[in-house]
Amino acid sequence: MNELPLQALIELVRAAGQAILPYWRQPLEVSEKSDSSPVTAADLAAHACLRDGLQALGLGIPLLSEEDAEIPLAERLGWSRWWLVDPLDGTKEFIAGSDEFTVNLALIEGGQVHFGLVGIPASGRVYYGGAGFGAWRVDPGQAAQPLAVRDTPEEAFVLVASRRHSSPAQERLLAGLGQWFADLQLTSVGSSLKFCLLAEGAADCYPRLAPTSQWDTAAAQAVLEGAGGLVLDLHGEPLRYPPRADFLNPHFLALPQAAPWRSQLLQLARSLD
Repeated sequence: MNELPLQALIELVRAAGQAILPYWRQPLEVSEKSDSSPVTAADLAAHACLRDGLQALGLGIPLLSEEDAEIPLAERLGWSRWWLVDPLDGTKEFIAGSDEFTVNLALIEGGQVHFGLVGIPASGRVYYGGAGFGAWRVDPGQAAQPLAVRDTPEEAFVLVASRRHSSPAQERLLAGLGQWFADLQLTSVGSSLKFCLLAEGAADCYPRLAPTSQWDTAAAQAVLEGAGGLVLDLHGEPLRYPPRADFLNPHFLALPQAAPWRSQLLQLARSLD
């Protein structure tokens, strides 16, 4: 992490957020990409800000962005590390006028997430961290605050889930968890903020048995890992980001590393997937 200009990266993530805000809660023209996901001028403005800002840092690290993903696999296979970016995560929330959208910036090394930043344009808050580095939350004009997961629920078992994306397997998993934990509280949140709630000890688990892409998860996974959490595929292995032809993640579970119910949750998820 020492070789990365942390303050410059925080400022860049905030600048990308500022590029988004003029379009927020304004009339928008929404286009559809080949995967049927929406894209707006705000997505493209944030992408341009991050692209130009990362290039200006002069680190020589290539960029893979949701808004510029048409890079041949043969070229990406030659990368040892790269920036993985979602300039506007939670576009549907953004279009709906919600403040639950983020700017995601992750550094991938050898197919593993090394470090990540998640910015909230509506407030200027930035989460950042990585395994072995720790995790932090910083608000404009304030000192950074360290983050840590909670290994056991405080009162209710707080489960976070996507506000707009689910699947039959996901719904069965939520029902199964409801039988385990009598006092289960479901919180629906947009974008990568779900991981951040776990990282700051405000939630206990984020299961995802529905589609996501690599740029949706990498930055916030780094933050969660820095705070003592894990993001596991259903084989119990950490979620990885190898170069491949498509960018879809396997289904996963985000949880505290020391959660005593970890193995039972994996078993339940595997039985439903």
